[in-house]
Amino acid sequence: MLSNEILWFVLLLVNFTGITLAYRFFGKAGLFVWIGMAIILANIQVAKMINFFGLLTAMGNIIYGSTFLATDILTEKYGKEHAKRGVFVGFFVLIATTIIMQITLAFTPAPEDTLDPALQQIFGFMPDVTVASLTAYLLSQLHDVWAFHMWKEKTKGRFLWLRNNASTLVSQLIDNATFTLLFFVVFNPQILADIGWSGVWEIFITSYAMKFIVAILDTPFIYLAVRMRVEE
Repeated sequence: MLSNEILWFVLLLVNFTGITLAYRFFGKAGLFVWIGMAIILANIQVAKMINFFGLLTAMGNIIYGSTFLATDILTEKYGKEHAKRGVFVGFFVLIATTIIMQITLAFTPAPEDTLDPALQQIFGFMPDVTVASLTAYLLSQLHDVWAFHMWKEKTKGRFLWLRNNASTLVSQLIDNATFTLLFFVVFNPQILADIGWSGVWEIFITSYAMKFIVAILDTPFIYLAVRMRVEE
């Protein structure tokens, strides 16, 4: 059985390959679809806690981090307005998914049903996650689009690696701080009581470290995407 650490890097490669293929085959639309898919999966994956190099953290960091790669590609190749559209696509998809799933959970299951408890467990906490995630998502993604464009202007279109990493690393910090504060402190004080401030701090540090690695390792993929000739 593969360790969590090996699986994490496998998952990272799968995600970056997936977003590259989505752009190669479907162009700008592929990136919009990826953002919508990623924001939903990230909010499901975050419910799973794992040990990563001996530290406690939640999953979802890789797939969520890939949305920053998607908006950076959109900003670089199509401009910041298209990147903002991608951000709002993700915003709309998550709200729609949350509403639809809450109505779905309200249905009374048939006696033969065996999966409703699992659905309740997965999607029952989604409103809290959604509010925290959407707030963090909008603040961090809109900052990322602005910062990427700002660095592009300051460097006169040079140093793609710099604007990709400088914008994403700060944006990920904004996202991590906002989500951690809202989800653990504001909306779920019981979880805070269970794991303590040390547990929350450990999750925060580990999550940001993972997002830091994701941001650095996505650099070759943005260079690859920028060099692609894609038919829209």
